[in-house]
Amino acid sequence: MAIQLYWHTRNFDTQKVERFFKERRIPFQSVDLRRHRLGQREVEAFIRGSSPRAILDLDSNKVKSHPVAYTNSTQAIVAYILEQPGLLRSPIVRSGQQIIIGYDETRLGAITE
Repeated sequence: MAIQLYWHTRNFDTQKVERFFKERRIPFQSVDLRRHRLGQREVEAFIRGSSPRAILDLDSNKVKSHPVAYTNSTQAIVAYILEQPGLLRSPIVRSGQQIIIGYDETRLGAITE
């Protein structure tokens, strides 16, 4: 099963996830969201794996000043993310139907077994 690592900023959590996979020699595909456009099905898969608001980087001032931070509509959140993937929390790890948002060593270990 292929593991994909989606990111738009090389923040500390993104670096920790990359290091986690490299130290264990686990192959993964790194997807830079500044170069790769997300499809609607990908965003919907992220939401199914967590929740609509959990995929947003609500700690970021950019997101707090955007209307997406104040909506609960899944369709609106998907539309905003398709326009601006920088609103997503980074990193997002996807392995099949399993989605991990941020760095969670326990869950990362579970998907690699």
